[in-house]
Amino acid sequence: MKNTKPYNEFGDFLKEIFPYKVQKISINAGFTCPNRDGLKGFGGCTYCNNQTFSPEYCHTEKSVTVQLEEGIRFFSRKYPGMKYLAYFQAYTNTYDETEILIRKYEEALSYPGVEGIIIGTRPDCMPDTLLEYFARLSTHKFVMIEYGVESTLDKTLLHINRGHTYSESEETIRRTAGMGIYTGVHLILGLPGESREEILHHADILSALPITTLKLHQLQLIRNTRMAKEYTEHPDLFHLYTVDEYIELVIDFIERLNPSIVVERFVSQSPKELLIAPDWGLKNFEFTAKVNKRIAERNTWQGRLISTIS
Repeated sequence: MKNTKPYNEFGDFLKEIFPYKVQKISINAGFTCPNRDGLKGFGGCTYCNNQTFSPEYCHTEKSVTVQLEEGIRFFSRKYPGMKYLAYFQAYTNTYDETEILIRKYEEALSYPGVEGIIIGTRPDCMPDTLLEYFARLSTHKFVMIEYGVESTLDKTLLHINRGHTYSESEETIRRTAGMGIYTGVHLILGLPGESREEILHHADILSALPITTLKLHQLQLIRNTRMAKEYTEHPDLFHLYTVDEYIELVIDFIERLNPSIVVERFVSQSPKELLIAPDWGLKNFEFTAKVNKRIAERNTWQGRLISTIS
């Protein structure tokens, strides 16, 4: 194994780009989603409750500037020399008129200490005109586009009311990376109806794409979602992983993952008051420590099996 670490870590990726410490500041810019307003569907994806990724400083009624100000004030106490990345996170952050979108991005980029932007969006919401803007911007600012792919199986995407196909994800990922833009992917492990082998096969498929970063999320059942109702009615469709089961799953997953892909995280953490299950009682860093311990015990690493899988 060439690398000194068992997987390609996001912190190391940032250190290669920035000569100083950087922190993401989450922003809710007040956008909606084509899977909620009727363009693609109503009600959104079955697992989605956007309250799960909104920090306290991140509220729609606050401007982008105010959210950045409050978020930076929180982090700058401990790290006065830190710089920041504005993370447009909630809902679909490329879903509006281009002029409105760019105005909000530029508002964030003009804030002192903000060195770039990260845009969370859907693969079916990236028009060429906006992608061209990001390509121009990326020549002098850090730009990453994160796409919610969630699964490479169309049967799953249909089941969870995602509103797009996997081929749309692949096409948009290639289009984005082809313009020199850092390209991230979100994937949920454990969606209803997917077998363990199907979950691991996501790694094989994504390994062939020009992906910069990957965020893995364990399936979480969140209050006031259609998936929570589905679980009550059809629990047989679900497998909710224990901590140890999920650790083995993610390690098996990264063994099959292209070692050039940066693994940004293994889990997501929903607010306890919204979470139904699984409730592991672990913070993200605690879970990552367990993964690292188990990787050492298994003497394995990212991409170990990639040459043995057809």
